Amino acid sequence: MWTIENRARYDRSKLRYPSDLTDEEWSLIETMIPRAKRGGNKRTVNVRAVMNGLMYILSTGCQWRAIPKDLPPRSTVNYYFRRWQHEGTLDRLHHALYVLCREQARRDA
Repeated sequence: MWTIENRARYDRSKLRYPSDLTDEEWSLIETMIPRAKRGGNKRTVNVRAVMNGLMYILSTGCQWRAIPKDLPPRSTVNYYFRRWQHEGTLDRLHHALYVLCREQARRDA
């Protein structure tokens, strides 16, 4: 139900893009994103920005080459998308968020 509290909670007008993750949303999934692999160079990419790029693609349905310039390059977003898909990270994220939504609705997970 839309109440004043809910409207404020779901307001996305202060975000750069409506698909960007809020701090609250990011805090839910941040721990589920795999750490950088050991050895080699340190990770220099901002993983939250990569996730925002991925969410932009998924929410708008745009082509990979149409990712805005202020998000990470399409090759970076695509690399992490493929890696997370192959490793099962996206499936784990989906399942964890699904269970959380079911619990908040007081339903069986």
